[in-house]
Amino acid sequence: MTAPGDRVAVAVSGGGDSVALLLLLDELREALGFTLIVAHFNHRLRGAAADEDERFVCELAAARGFECVVRGEDVADEARRAGTNLEEEARNRRYAFFRELVSAKRATRVATGHTADDQAETVLSRLGRGAGLRGLAGIHPVLGFVVRPLLEVRRSELRAYLAARNQAWREDEMNGDESRLRARIRRRLLPAFEAECGEAVVERLARLAELARQDEALLEELVAERVDSLIERADGRIAVRARDLSDPLPGSSSREAREALAARLARRLAQEAKHDLRGLSREHVESVLELAREGTSGQRVDLPGGLRAERVLDRVVFATEASPKRPANQPVRYAYPVYPAVGGEWAVEIAETGTRVRLKLIDWPPPGSETYGEWSGALDAERIELPLVVRSLLPGDAYRPHGRRRVEKLKRLLLERRIAGKLRAGWPVLTSAGRPVWASGLPVAAEVVVGPLTRRALLVGEARDEGSEVRGEGGRRSGGVGLGAARI
Repeated sequence: MTAPGDRVAVAVSGGGDSVALLLLLDELREALGFTLIVAHFNHRLRGAAADEDERFVCELAAARGFECVVRGEDVADEARRAGTNLEEEARNRRYAFFRELVSAKRATRVATGHTADDQAETVLSRLGRGAGLRGLAGIHPVLGFVVRPLLEVRRSELRAYLAARNQAWREDEMNGDESRLRARIRRRLLPAFEAECGEAVVERLARLAELARQDEALLEELVAERVDSLIERADGRIAVRARDLSDPLPGSSSREAREALAARLARRLAQEAKHDLRGLSREHVESVLELAREGTSGQRVDLPGGLRAERVLDRVVFATEASPKRPANQPVRYAYPVYPAVGGEWAVEIAETGTRVRLKLIDWPPPGSETYGEWSGALDAERIELPLVVRSLLPGDAYRPHGRRRVEKLKRLLLERRIAGKLRAGWPVLTSAGRPVWASGLPVAAEVVVGPLTRRALLVGEARDEGSEVRGEGGRRSGGVGLGAARI
């Protein structure tokens, strides 16, 4: 949670938990090599009592020789103006204060006094609201710059610690206000659980949260890898094939596994597009999945925070209201020359679309059983002519794809693969002496495809970022040259 040289801001409200945290960290700071400051946020919700809390914290910090940083805001007024929940607004304002301390380099970490009891109360609260695994993960011990050193310590232990040191603290009468769910859980539900199941129930609930966090972290890692292999990015939009979203485990006999992965994919795609999942409910996720399963091109689902999911042919496209919209009469235009050399590998970064075209010269045929599944095409290096250029798709572009008898327009070939117009904008094409010989997701031109007499080949493929897979259509083989076209 800390490292030597850290400057830790202790969030002290004046209550027993945060006061105990300050004293404990004061005992540890020399041994662990960090320094302390005290941070206090006055929500101005309790009039004179709140001001007394602030005075108490400042005096406590001064007595121990610590700098005390105070921020006061009328949270109730802000909540009324924003139309938000009072507790949510208070938390948002408090953590905004913490972020400012870190941004201003007054602190590198912020420590809060959450306890095992807080964890148990959080798990029960979320359980009552119908939370899934993510919600049952509860309070995280480390989340960004915020650390919670007391998350495995009981509140009663901290009170005993303070009493042994004759250290006073302030009690917040709002903690006893049973009009609030948290207070009812603390004063009624949790004691009833302990009476029936023993005091260890708090530790068991905290353990449940820990196990949920571990499983959630694993599942999110797996989902992130899956998402990276499926999505297309362009102009701030995220696109995925509808069938990949609606049935992401086509080989699985477990309906529950398929549905669980589909729901996680939908949430992850929304997060990729907006970076914020607040307000996204299970009902929203189901609407997105229904759009993927049964929707027709042009249908859309509006999601919280200005996010939308729209069916575009065989894709589901996620975008926010702030996503840039290119006028229909303003196509993407770019051209990047390529200068290959024997034994090399290159990446042409296309800033206009955020993609990368990769090229590699190799001896052909590949030695032994070596495969090149991440490449979408192989060209006979002796049949291509300089200059080689990676450029955007232009009106009239055409070639004869390997496996076909006549010249075809690239636009028609992309339409056959159900690539929508907005996704074709800026589609990468490789030209040899001005003639198209490859386009992302399409077979190589017949005149340059590798054959029995090929001795050196130029591999080509498209990726979004380092380690991502190559752009292609449906995982089909490209041009019949034995190179699998990976999906995006």
